[in-house]
Amino acid sequence: MKQDKYYIERVLRGDINAFTYLVDEYKGMVYTIALRMLKNSEDAEELAQDTFVKAFNSLKDFKFESKFSTWLYRITYNGAISKLRKKQIEVYNVEDTVLPDSEVVSAYNAINELTRNEQKKYINETIEKLKEDDALIITLYYLQENTIEEICEITGLTLSNVKVKLHRARKRFYDELKIILKDEVKTIL
Repeated sequence: MKQDKYYIERVLRGDINAFTYLVDEYKGMVYTIALRMLKNSEDAEELAQDTFVKAFNSLKDFKFESKFSTWLYRITYNGAISKLRKKQIEVYNVEDTVLPDSEVVSAYNAINELTRNEQKKYINETIEKLKEDDALIITLYYLQENTIEEICEITGLTLSNVKVKLHRARKRFYDELKIILKDEVKTIL
């Protein structure tokens, strides 16, 4: 973004207060990525602060080869991975599954019938039920509208790996959404 470059250049020229714009602009998504991965609001807040401190200290190394947001989200992602490793959380195996098109269409049609607020509620509730990697990929791709290439930059994963993870995350998302919607229908009836 042009505004990002303007504020980054101001910070690099010594106007430390200009960094406030960047923090205000990106604090929501940095926190969201941290929370999706760490599943703990205190850890997410700490990581968000650490991310901005690290970004500020490393700003001179930012080369404008990618968007500032991509670079910042990569710092967040790497910080979350480090925190998770320190906590020695087990890595889970991802099973190979394919979601039939008819199920995708049926879930899509069901969610489109809901009001906008209901959609947000169910989408957030569904994302909360996903594992960290799945929630992150869904958040980056659909909610933050990053490209697959940008997700590769953020996560350090290969293009094919991101595509596979996105496909699997999408399937898990739809599976969870169907369960949530089915439970919701039962409570309504």
